Amino acid sequence: MLAIDVQQLRKEFQVQQSRGGLKGAFQDLFRREYKHVTAVKDISFQIPKGEICGYIGENGAGKSTTIKMLTGILVPTSGEIKVNGYVPFKEREKFVSGIGVVFGQRSQLWWDIGVVESFQLLKKVYRVSEADYKKRLDELVDRLQLSDLLSRPVRKLSLGQRMRCELAASLIHNPAILFLDEPTIGLDIVVKTEIREFLKSLNQRYETTILLTTHDLQDIEALCSRVIMLDDGRIIYDGGLEELKAKWGKGKEVVLQFEYPVTLPKLQELTQGLDVAWQLENELSAKVFIPYERANVSEVLSRVVGVLQIQDIKINETNTDDIVREIYKSGSAEVKQTEDIKQDEGVFTHA
Repeated sequence: MLAIDVQQLRKEFQVQQSRGGLKGAFQDLFRREYKHVTAVKDISFQIPKGEICGYIGENGAGKSTTIKMLTGILVPTSGEIKVNGYVPFKEREKFVSGIGVVFGQRSQLWWDIGVVESFQLLKKVYRVSEADYKKRLDELVDRLQLSDLLSRPVRKLSLGQRMRCELAASLIHNPAILFLDEPTIGLDIVVKTEIREFLKSLNQRYETTILLTTHDLQDIEALCSRVIMLDDGRIIYDGGLEELKAKWGKGKEVVLQFEYPVTLPKLQELTQGLDVAWQLENELSAKVFIPYERANVSEVLSRVVGVLQIQDIKINETNTDDIVREIYKSGSAEVKQTEDIKQDEGVFTHA
């Protein structure tokens, strides 16, 4: 069963171009100039019920625009959207009862009243029964450690405290789908960890579908089984994290410390037939680079450990941050794929 179904989704804007100076401002009063901007360009994806999916991209890639269309805030220029079986911008009243939304830079809580009063207002907005509200609130207060915050005005909360309250507010009505737009922005590592653990348990217990946009790729690694990567309004990758590393990662680097001096020819002889590259640091230390899907660490180590005495081993793997940074630095996924093809054809030399 699909929680989210998007087909050929497109969003275009007309953005006013302001001219500089007094003369320009006077001209703008009578004849404004507009620039045509396409924020989302015919994207398609489906998210099954109960999945946690990361939606990532650079600033201006179209992430927040997509979230706003999925939540019914914006009307698409073209394409089709179904969320929980509803068209968000057409069936708004029925639709919103099944979703929760957290925008990291916007609050849904009332600034000058106590947190619990905001919760009570949301209870009435979503028509949650008293029994369900009490049960849900008790659980959220316990899991998110909110008991000392309920009577405080929102304006007196720290950023981390407010984000925990924002999460609770989005879950008062027990939505089937949760949209999170930069939920951990500006938070310290302790609060981030608490929120990640809560979201994982929420997904496991209620099968809540979560679509997460973030610039913190540690959130993605901790929570998501799948990643959709956006660049200039287009999807350039849609798949699992491990597949992302295998497809675009550079591989693994193993650093070996030896008991006795070794030579580069000896190491190359031991791994003959394996597509690996050795680099001698000194006579007691060497690095071996192991590309993805060409050899595995255990096979390399079994050949070396069986002959040479090893003092220490360290395995370094390209992390998700490095991979995504390289993809965007290259300009697009297609450029990166071309580099991979060249590597397959032997541009890089291995021992």
